[in-house]
Formats: sequence, structure tokens, C-alpha cells
Amino acid sequence: MEHPIKRLTILGSTGSIGENALRVVRAHQEKFALVGLSAHSNYQRLIEQAKEFHPVVVCIVDEQCAERVKDALSDTGIKMYAGRSGLLELAARDDANLMLNGLVGTPGMEPTITAIENGIDVALSNKESLVMAGDLINRLLDEHEVDLFPVDSEHSAIWQCLIGEEMSQVRRLILTGSGGPFRTTPREQFNQLTVEEALNHPNWKMGNKITIDSATMMNKGLEVIEAHWLFEIAPDAIDIVVHPQSIIHSMVEFVDGSVKAQLGVPDMKVPIQYALLYPEHAPADWERLDLASLGQLTFEEPDLEKFRSIALAYRSLEKGGSSPAVLNVANETAVYAFLDRKISFDQIPVLVEEAMENHEHIAHPSLEDLLELEEWTKSFISAKLNLA
Repeated sequence: MEHPIKRLTILGSTGSIGENALRVVRAHQEKFALVGLSAHSNYQRLIEQAKEFHPVVVCIVDEQCAERVKDALSDTGIKMYAGRSGLLELAARDDANLMLNGLVGTPGMEPTITAIENGIDVALSNKESLVMAGDLINRLLDEHEVDLFPVDSEHSAIWQCLIGEEMSQVRRLILTGSGGPFRTTPREQFNQLTVEEALNHPNWKMGNKITIDSATMMNKGLEVIEAHWLFEIAPDAIDIVVHPQSIIHSMVEFVDGSVKAQLGVPDMKVPIQYALLYPEHAPADWERLDLASLGQLTFEEPDLEKFRSIALAYRSLEKGGSSPAVLNVANETAVYAFLDRKISFDQIPVLVEEAMENHEHIAHPSLEDLLELEEWTKSFISAKLNLA
């Protein structure tokens, strides 16, 4: 069966998700027409990508790099945007019918909303979009009759397990997590952990921010919130299990006790390709899963006292409203403070909890409310760091 060409924009094309997405495009060039690429400041890689893939437009968010991009592409016919406003203009281009949001962190939320409001389907890697604005995004998806396709390996796994099933027959979703680099590290040592140790993930190659989230296990907490909005299921029907081998990407348990799982090697190209080419499972020459060589697959309960971020995420989801947004921004700000060696590893959840407890709760935040909360939370954490 022939599927229509995907007219694709990739936000964050020079990052880990974006590079893997372009590997998918390279492998299936006949299935894609590339509308746009964006990068924050890696202008050299953006130029290389533009010359290889010839998109209609590129965007460099760091305006100090704009002239270099413009000069390098002057004879290509490729249009150029710059700055945050250029990124939002790229997200709004309706000559694309699919936008992959591979941006890292809170700045990815508004482009997701912009694309949906312009009738563009979204393949979403930026989990912060749903963590901060899940209620708003779901209302906009209905209003504009737009589809959202999950890219995270865990949510892609659940999505695949649910195809053909009725949500009324689902008992719970089971998100798997590797446990990160500190799964067996005693809690008493958390104040001594280094940035280098935290960035040494046992299974996945990811950007620095999400790798630290894996080390604190906040990534699982954020994924619980994301799963709640993606699959419209109650928070108490979403569980986490630690699975160090990262082979089972997540599971669905049904009311009759049967469980469906999605397995694969830990390679982001697989869920990215499925989101970009849905409903097609296209042939690919990626590494294959060799079941006979796996040995044991093991599972553990997460330690919620050691990994406090998980409990904070559940608490924010139960509180609802603006609470997950503050959790997200506070975590992001604290993670970068840790990467900059301004705080210790064990201070990350402490700062997140303080921000959650001190913000003025909003039951149904608008986009404007969320943008104001972002600034408030950053200022709150910065003040805490200056007092420390």
C-alpha cells in the first residue's frame, strides 16, 4: 500500500533526535520532502545538513550565527529564519504536514502548540510540551483535528501495544526504565556524585539534560505525566518498573491479566521511524534484536526514597493545573545548575520540591500563564542558588 509523502519539518535537527531522524530520512528518501530544519547554535552542522537535504527553509535560533548560515547557503535557494520568532514561524509553516519536535526542554512547548494551531501533525520527542501543557494541547488537538505521534521509546512502545485495543479494557500502563547509572549506588553517596558519573548512561546515548534526568529518574516521572495526557489514563493506572537491560521498552496490562510488551534494541531510530512513517513499519537495516544472545531480562521496583523525583512527578500530576509545569521548569533549571557544577546531584529534587510548594497554583493555565510560570520558576531557583 502506497502512503502519501511526508512533508517534514525537524526542529532540533543537529541534536541526538534530529540526527537520528535524518538517518531515517536518508534511508527512505522517497517517502519524505523536507520542508525545514532548525538548530539552536550549531550552525556548522545545520549548514552541512541543509546542503545534503536541501530543505525549503532553515532556522538558526542563535542570531549571532545567522550571518554565517546566510552566507554559506546564499547560492542554494534555501530560505533562512533566525531567532526565537523564526523558530515559531518555521513551526507554523503549513506547507509541512508533519513536524518532528526534537527540541530539548521547556523551549519546545510553544512550537508544539504553534504547529497544532496551524493544522500540522506533530511527532513529539519534546516531553516537556505535554508535561507543561497537556490539557491545553489535547484540547487543541481536538479543535484542529491534528494527530500527535509519540517519539519517546516508552510511549512509542505503549502506542504500538494499544493499536487495535480498547482503552476501556486496559488495566494499567507499565513504563520501563533502565534505572540509569546510579541504580545500585547507595543514596548516602548521592551528594558526592560527579557530573561525569551522571552522564555515563549504561544503555542510551542522549543529550546531557535527558541523561541527567535518567540519572535522577525524573525522566520516568515526566514520562508518567506524558503518558497520562497521551493515552488519557488515570495517574494511578501508570506504573514504573526498572528494567536494566532496556530491551522491553514498555508494556500494557489488560483487565483479563494479559500483558503486551514491545521489545527492541535501545536505538532511537526505531521509534522515530515509526512516528515519522506511521502507520507503516518500513523496512530498515538497523541493528536487530537477537533474543538468544540476551541472557536474562530482569525487573525491579523503583526506589522512591532514593529517586525522589519520581514521587514528585506523581504528586504534581495528582495536584494538576500548573504543578507539572513548575516541576518541569524547576527540574530543568536545577539540572543545568548541576551540569554547571553549582549544586550537588542530591540538591536537584530538593529545589524542585521547593518550587512546587511555593508557586501560586493555577487550575487551568493558559499558554500565557505557562510562559509566566516559566519565568517565575527560573527566578525562584536562581534566587535559591544565590542564597546558597
